[in-house]
Amino acid sequence: MTREFEIQKEVEVAGTPEQVWDAIATGPGIDSWFMGPHTVDGRLGGRMSLDMGFFQEASTITAWEPGKHLAHESAKGEDGTFHAMEFLVEGRDQGTTVLRFVHSGILADGWGDEFVDQQSKGWDMYLFTLGQYVEHFAGRPGAYVFAQWPEQPEGADNWPVLLDALGVPRDAEVGDEVTLKPFGVNGVVDYLVRHDAHNFLGVRGPDGLYRFHGTNAVGHHVFGDATGEAARWQAFLAQIVGGQTS
Repeated sequence: MTREFEIQKEVEVAGTPEQVWDAIATGPGIDSWFMGPHTVDGRLGGRMSLDMGFFQEASTITAWEPGKHLAHESAKGEDGTFHAMEFLVEGRDQGTTVLRFVHSGILADGWGDEFVDQQSKGWDMYLFTLGQYVEHFAGRPGAYVFAQWPEQPEGADNWPVLLDALGVPRDAEVGDEVTLKPFGVNGVVDYLVRHDAHNFLGVRGPDGLYRFHGTNAVGHHVFGDATGEAARWQAFLAQIVGGQTS
């Protein structure tokens, strides 16, 4: 049977409400910290759409108060399932902004606590990335660069293999300076989670936010020419898997 769910988050961002609004309510802004590319018809009743080629998603804007309140909701399925997102923006002293976020809706039969837990961990990473974008790259539109790991044997643990191939020490910590050696990117580890199936690594470079979702996919945000970047990262992941299975 279907079930209701709700995930609540609150983050403080080193930026103004206007900068946070641009990040959550415009296509280029969303692409700079979330998945992409997005298109946004910015008005009450307008459409917000994501088209990654192999995956499309759309929702209707149900609240639109620029600089303050944004909400959008997907169409309901035949079984009543839907997803809704809500953002509340509140300016604070000294140029910071509090962003309150709620992801709610109704899940289909077969989706339960594990899905909600994974979504919650994913939102922690995405909302942190939003804060990094606003603090370090506001005003620079980002291109979303996605590459997925090739199919691997069940139980394969390629996380340490990924770190070694990147040139990132296995014992790296947040704040460490690192180099993504195959790509010549110097940066700092800004996000790190070590937890079996929920490993995340974030590296902030001078022109990008690089995000590694365990051994599932990479989803980077490049602030500059991203031509060919997805193909380069896809080839890199294929080479890692090939080296392990050959």
